[in-house]
Amino acid sequence: METLRFDLNGPGRPLKVLNATNGGPWHKRHEGDQKRSNLDAYCAARFSYSRNHDSAAHSIYGGPYSYDISCIFPDFDADPDDPASYDFACTDESILICLEAGTQTFFRLGQTIEHQIRKHATLPPRDVHKWALICEHIIRHYNEGWADGFNLGIRYWEIWNEPDLDPENAPSKRTWGGTFAQFLDLYETAAKHLKARFPELMIGGPSLAHNMDWAEAFLAAMRERGVPIDFFSWHIYCSEPASMARKARQIRRMLDDHGYTRTQSILDEWNYIKDWIDEFTYSLTVIHGAKGAAFTAACMCAAQNTPIDMLMYYATIPHVFNGVFDYYTYEPLHGYYPFLWFGELSASGLEFPAAEQPEGVYSLCCVDGCGRVTAMIACYTDSDDAPERELYIDFGKKGIYEVYLTDRVHRGELTAVTDTLTLHVPAQSVILIKERE
Repeated sequence: METLRFDLNGPGRPLKVLNATNGGPWHKRHEGDQKRSNLDAYCAARFSYSRNHDSAAHSIYGGPYSYDISCIFPDFDADPDDPASYDFACTDESILICLEAGTQTFFRLGQTIEHQIRKHATLPPRDVHKWALICEHIIRHYNEGWADGFNLGIRYWEIWNEPDLDPENAPSKRTWGGTFAQFLDLYETAAKHLKARFPELMIGGPSLAHNMDWAEAFLAAMRERGVPIDFFSWHIYCSEPASMARKARQIRRMLDDHGYTRTQSILDEWNYIKDWIDEFTYSLTVIHGAKGAAFTAACMCAAQNTPIDMLMYYATIPHVFNGVFDYYTYEPLHGYYPFLWFGELSASGLEFPAAEQPEGVYSLCCVDGCGRVTAMIACYTDSDDAPERELYIDFGKKGIYEVYLTDRVHRGELTAVTDTLTLHVPAQSVILIKERE
């Protein structure tokens, strides 16, 4: 038998923002004949932030009339100071529905990836200063009421997405069609302009895909040019939480080495991928099942002990990478429960790290003001032959506990009410333990 032990007498710490996502509720408030909605389930999960990247690819968020700069400002030759040059309606609606669900928007200023043979909006803007002015007016619309807008207090504004995805000499680049030097000019111009106009906001980027050499060169150039970076965003797709933790430490060290010691490290795309080619179909199958849920919970738990400041799952948009909601029915999948349960943890109080934790076991344990325990525990390994585990959970006190389980058979179901926390835990599973009053 293995032991997972917590010292609840030690100093607690706040939970990080580990339950952010890419994508908001699938819900329409305007008239229509389709009545499907996941708004109630989305609200119940208490997602903290929704990054709007790739939302323009999905009609539920307004499709080609929302979010991307080319959608909001469709004619680049138009006057950026004229409200008539902007089409805000679909983006407005999507953001307001997110707020209705209790989720803040993390606004990506840029473009959706283009897989088509010919690229359009991912090509460099003809005038980077004008592009920055357009971004300024978008921020003013949502935060200062400009152009019949709002005062939403959207804090995070991200410049572009994955400019390093394809090599510099690639014949058809999917996310940034220009050169590295052109991107440096765009980022410098936009970041300096927006930070000067809105010093209270978090202006950052560049949403790094994977290329650490590119990131080193980018940060060196930004430091030399005196460019502020409030947050550095980056991505990883992997099959082990240790890979995420290792890259988080590399990113933090790189930021500090370049003088960006106060810059937040935001991982705003992550999910399970074993391999992008031979094992890609297998990876998608994992994402939609119990193993994917265990991986999700394990990564959320592991990230609490890394230099990551915010974690954003990819994705809760209607997408093959969505292990949270079913594409057709909108019903919760296995991967919904780590987010639902994290929402309960975040409302419980301070987190207490495990004092003793077996390999392949990941945990978050919170204690509320009355001393009651709530803990999420994941048993995860990338091996499909992992055995069941006998696990003793030691909170250092007696109590009556409810035990909920997500595995191949169960989806968030109450499986026991007990005062004895010696559990037979299935492989690739997530459990929630809640102490009763």
